[in-house]
Amino acid sequence: MWPRLPADRPALGFTLIELMVTLTILAVLATVAMPLSQIASTRQREEELRRALWQIRSGIDAYKQAADEGQVKKNLDESGYPPNLSVLTEGVKDAKDPNGKMIYFLRRLPRDPFCDCPSSSDEKTWGLRSYTSPPDSPQEGRDVFDVYSLSSGVGLNGTAYKKW
Repeated sequence: MWPRLPADRPALGFTLIELMVTLTILAVLATVAMPLSQIASTRQREEELRRALWQIRSGIDAYKQAADEGQVKKNLDESGYPPNLSVLTEGVKDAKDPNGKMIYFLRRLPRDPFCDCPSSSDEKTWGLRSYTSPPDSPQEGRDVFDVYSLSSGVGLNGTAYKKW
């Protein structure tokens, strides 16, 4: 037999109803928090994309400026933009320096954070637009005028990542 509690002492513990109400409240809070964490994760990846695009485009612009100033050797029929993205990290010889000092435009090439292709090199995660291609339909060519994300997704602002 179970021991009986004295009449003046209340029972200890929680009832089944109290436990069920607590679990229900926790479940509702978890379902509200999950979409918020997904939005925060997407926002972080979008910030990484903005930063990566800014870094690469700054490197491309620095290469073009160096070519216009005569530090990078170019032919008359060339635009002065880099022939590929790897040149930005591998460097080029300074045409004005008699010792052949190297000029580097990026320390490393960032990856597209929206590329789900772990086997691809960092350079292959980006779409390339040449100087001669139109902005509404970017095409690769002899140089790299701009880069864009190859992701088919749409950002939280409603703009496709390819258009950033």
